[in-house]
Amino acid sequence: MLLLSGCVSTSPPASPPAPSAAVAPRLSPASDADAAGMVDVRASVPDLALEIRYASADNFVGRPVEGYAAARCYLLRPVAQALQRVERRLRTEGLRLKLFDCYRPARAVGDFVAWAGDLHDQSTKAAYYPRLDKSALLGDYISPTSGHSRGATLDLTLMRCGSASDPATCTPLDMGTPFDYFDVSAHTDWPGASPAQREDRQRLLAAMAREGFVNYPLEWWHYTYKPEPTPDTAYDFPIR
Repeated sequence: MLLLSGCVSTSPPASPPAPSAAVAPRLSPASDADAAGMVDVRASVPDLALEIRYASADNFVGRPVEGYAAARCYLLRPVAQALQRVERRLRTEGLRLKLFDCYRPARAVGDFVAWAGDLHDQSTKAAYYPRLDKSALLGDYISPTSGHSRGATLDLTLMRCGSASDPATCTPLDMGTPFDYFDVSAHTDWPGASPAQREDRQRLLAAMAREGFVNYPLEWWHYTYKPEPTPDTAYDFPIR
């Protein structure tokens, strides 16, 4: 997920004008990955670990999300190439990546917004936002636009592997919270994390930063490739 917040002046005569709202990216007419210039990451890393949560019911919405007809990871080509380099280096250290989400259709973002507005549905509160009212998610944690829809943002974690050639020996590292956990404990530099959890979060941060990925500080799992190849364009083709 992506948290967006802005500052608004409460005293117009004495304070500088509030910054103008960010302009939403244009929606591309691309109807599939090829037309959008995206590639399936498994084309370059066939055994890359994927756990695409929004294609299943194992997510904060509690059901498959609109636009996710398959558990696949698409990214713009330069982003996928950078991710391949991250994975290649990590494997020399006995580590691997596990991806939770990559390109996200704009329609899926709309599905999130509709879910957040339904305050009667609290079925996933205990697992994903136990210390927040659901009313606090919309506007603070769930935005009408997402960097994922631009094909350069992904959510992921690290695994340690007993064998570089056998993914069955890999176990996700303990990062202190689950993926998509709406809480301050998911902040990358959360001081309450154990020394081992902080070290592993920083290990992921360093591995991604070497290839141009920038972390979103409120979510240890969230990274965007910079500079983005298409920063002003969002995509909406379904994942099939």
